Amino acid sequence: MSTQIGVFELLVLMAVAAGGDEAYGVSIRQAVEAGRGREVSSGAVHTTLDRLERRGLVTSRTAGGPPSRGGRPRRYYRLTPPGEAAVRDNYGALSHLAGRLPVKVSS
Repeated sequence: MSTQIGVFELLVLMAVAAGGDEAYGVSIRQAVEAGRGREVSSGAVHTTLDRLERRGLVTSRTAGGPPSRGGRPRRYYRLTPPGEAAVRDNYGALSHLAGRLPVKVSS
């Protein structure tokens, strides 16, 4: 059974996956913005990350931040196996449907 997620949640999960072990709030927001081609609020990203963590699709850990942040802690995110399955299943469904559109979708 696949996990149903929204498009924004899918974008956030994909940004987490792309960031590997170094995915954190700002890098995730920047990746989502690059994918959407428009600004995204930090609040929307963090709210989504919190929801995805409660659903067991991502985990987080807190580690010391870089000197540029004054050493303040940073929260890093990582996909869980159910999160990986959610990306695979939902991206596959979107790709399948996009391929059936009567008009070409440009990238």
